[in-house]
Amino acid sequence: MKRLLVAGNWKMYTDPAGAGNLASRLKGSLGSCGWADIAIFPPFTSLAAAVDAVRGSGIAVGGQNLYWENEGAYTGEISPSMLIKAGCTMALVGHSERRTHFNETDSMLNKKIKAALGAGLHPILCVGETLEQRESGITEQVIEKQLMADLDGIDEIEPIAIAYEPVWAIGTGKNATPEQASDIHKFTRQLIGRKWGEKAAAGIRILYGGSVKPDNAGALAEKADIDGFLVGGASLKADSFEAIARSFK
Repeated sequence: MKRLLVAGNWKMYTDPAGAGNLASRLKGSLGSCGWADIAIFPPFTSLAAAVDAVRGSGIAVGGQNLYWENEGAYTGEISPSMLIKAGCTMALVGHSERRTHFNETDSMLNKKIKAALGAGLHPILCVGETLEQRESGITEQVIEKQLMADLDGIDEIEPIAIAYEPVWAIGTGKNATPEQASDIHKFTRQLIGRKWGEKAAAGIRILYGGSVKPDNAGALAEKADIDGFLVGGASLKADSFEAIARSFK
């Protein structure tokens, strides 16, 4: 049986001292979590502090981004091997903020996924629609296009987790209802089943990300096709992240 996954994306917050303190607190409360895998994604400058703080626990640390080459004249980028040497085992790929603010295309994300897998990292691939796309009734078409393009040429997808994050519900205070989230998770699993087979569909973890907070996590966690959360702002406070993780207990 697959384990649930609760991941915290710290975005461009925390300095090394703050990251170390937060990670230490999480190690104490969730370091031996029996009901879910726990992962945190600090900024690059805080990776070392977070890795040191959770050492010896079950908490994974990942990079918020990566480039598809291992080295070269790519100023400002970070490679899969650099993440691994920093102590990371995971990486985020295709977060809506990367797609929107930094114009990352599906072709670029496909290269990043392949590079992460080739290096032994476990990627979380983010997909989701804008408010305009949802109101136009094309949410499913958007998700299918992103998934098929981002995972093109990848035969084994079990090491990958998918995070459905409706763009209109990220940092806006708006929330997809549990039913809306569950419908897209179910649709996503069906897509995976048709392309990669029912075993892959049953085994892959599909997370929900979109203004997840302690007060809505419980209702979302009850849905069968939601295998965990990708948490943004609420992951920056130990109490709220712990409460979200415990919603699956």
